[in-house]
Amino acid sequence: MWAKAWVVGLAFLACASGAIGAQEAGAAYSAMAPLTRYLSSNEADEIALAKSAAPPSISADADVLTLTSHGYRTAIKGTNGFVCLVERSWAAGFADAEFWNPKLRAPICHNPAAARTVLPGYIERTAWVLAGVSTSEMIARTRAELVANTFVLPEAGAMSYMMSKQAHLHDADGHWHPHVMLYLANTEAAAWGANLEGSPILADSSPIFSQAGNPEPATTFFIPVTKWSDGTAEGMEAHPRAP
Repeated sequence: MWAKAWVVGLAFLACASGAIGAQEAGAAYSAMAPLTRYLSSNEADEIALAKSAAPPSISADADVLTLTSHGYRTAIKGTNGFVCLVERSWAAGFADAEFWNPKLRAPICHNPAAARTVLPGYIERTAWVLAGVSTSEMIARTRAELVANTFVLPEAGAMSYMMSKQAHLHDADGHWHPHVMLYLANTEAAAWGANLEGSPILADSSPIFSQAGNPEPATTFFIPVTKWSDGTAEGMEAHPRAP
């Protein structure tokens, strides 16, 4: 089985909706919508959206995965070891109010290390979703993996790009800020000075681990950048508020 570090990216960003927004989303997204609402009507559009996660110098030669009713498939076979795809709402933490939000589209490009040790966990969860596994059963399965110590921690150097203008990461802030994410095993936020006043680095530990009553061996560090993947300026504040 694989580490579930991938959930942090969306779970952390979705917190930006705030208490009121979370309550509204919780009511609106309390259960899975019909599968067709999570699928793209045009594969070419999904490929373009997936590639928008990273600069063309990276995404042009990457593998591209697209979601079908049977799971993700390789629509384009690349040459540089990167893998780009569009994550759906179930990439968030199980308790997230927008876990079933069918509008969520999160373009992301994983480097080779993340493709090997972060992406497989999301693919596994997607398979659970498509098989109709309940949220409570997903939690039980994840807890069992953690207790059995059968997960794999993020490999050294694992990182991802999320720099798409077209992203919809949650209903409150839409695409948030362009950023890169680094996945580290057994590293606390304080070790990087993350989440401190004036620090450009944000961090969060995977909610999967704490929900399962286990130590949190994986932390995702978020580093906002100044440009979108197409090279245009983002114009963010000097220190974007923590979501």
